[in-house]
Amino acid sequence: MSEGLLLPPAPRARLPLPARLARLEDATPQLLAAVAGETDLITLQATLACLLWETMLQASWCGFYRRVAERELAVGPYQGPLGCLRISLDRGVCGLAAREARVVYVADVREVADHIACDGAARSELVVPVTLDGRVEAVLDLDSHEQDAFSEEEGARLSALLARAFADARR
Repeated sequence: MSEGLLLPPAPRARLPLPARLARLEDATPQLLAAVAGETDLITLQATLACLLWETMLQASWCGFYRRVAERELAVGPYQGPLGCLRISLDRGVCGLAAREARVVYVADVREVADHIACDGAARSELVVPVTLDGRVEAVLDLDSHEQDAFSEEEGARLSALLARAFADARR
């Protein structure tokens, strides 16, 4: 699959929630087909970052932070403006998601005391952990310049998608 996703054209903006959920549902089998049989973590992350960027139109940044040490994440494949190079598991929304191995959705990042502003224009964030053999190995990070741009339902669907996409991955 080199042509990208077969989804209806839409502007790079926040769609209403039902349209976003339908778009994600339509994209999911295509995303899984694109990575079927792949076991390399970086290849999976690069492919998913690209295709989720096409799917999640409200995102201003879409990509992965990889766990490179016990308490540290480093930027991995992504789409969007420059990301933070390193993030401690002790800080920020990505750190929280990795530390607690759970999806974290923040409607307004300005209300998070230790939010790490890699992009000062970001207003909302959704972070989904990638777990292999019971250990968080990466997080998918989605930022938006719009407040309340994501939903917990999108987080749950992305979590299920990532579990399937990374099921055969090897460290």
